[in-house]
Amino acid sequence: MVDLELDDGLAVVTIDRPQARNAIAPATMDQLDEALDAAKGARALVIRGAGDKAFVSGGDLKQLAAIRTLDGAAEMAWRMRGICDRLAEFPAPVIAALNGHAFGGGAEVAVAADIRVAADDIRIGFNQVALGIMPAWGGAERLAALVGRSRALLLAGSGTVLDAAEAERVGLIDRVLPRESFEEGWRALARSLANVPAGRIKHVLSGVTPDEAVDAFAHLWISEEHWAAADRALKKK
Repeated sequence: MVDLELDDGLAVVTIDRPQARNAIAPATMDQLDEALDAAKGARALVIRGAGDKAFVSGGDLKQLAAIRTLDGAAEMAWRMRGICDRLAEFPAPVIAALNGHAFGGGAEVAVAADIRVAADDIRIGFNQVALGIMPAWGGAERLAALVGRSRALLLAGSGTVLDAAEAERVGLIDRVLPRESFEEGWRALARSLANVPAGRIKHVLSGVTPDEAVDAFAHLWISEEHWAAADRALKKK
């Protein structure tokens, strides 16, 4: 259900349930946790869905329909919210590669990433209201942080579904790529971020003191990688 590819510092997590449009089932949650454990130390992480129809279509209603109690619903919400928190708190940059539509819980997984890149023919929406529920995995709060409280309420409260261009315009998606070059595009973007400084920048952007920001820079300055790069730059002059 969940595949992990590790390649020279880049970890790619693929939710591979095409028969269920890459929906999240309880076993998927377990395997996502295992994949994130195995990705520890990666310099960049990508989360994506298999195929070109769906990124993540939300929760797997066929399996989650068995949950009918207040405690059971809360337990399920906490379980997947914890996984989205792990994505958001991953030390290196996290990219959601929206290969297909992201609805409901799928949109919540997408906004747990630092950066969202999408194929130009996808749609995205926090449309849980169509089922009489609301975002449960931290997505409402993260949506508000991205687009503002008023717009987040408008989008999630009405269940509005946006196309890729509209989502980019409001700040929900960061980059839209042509479908025909999407695979190469997200990989190139991920590789450009698979470096130690990008991870330090993410840490600083999360909110640190000036002392911590300067300390992060100073450690990079004295690193062998910095001086090797500096030497190469000097030799070109």
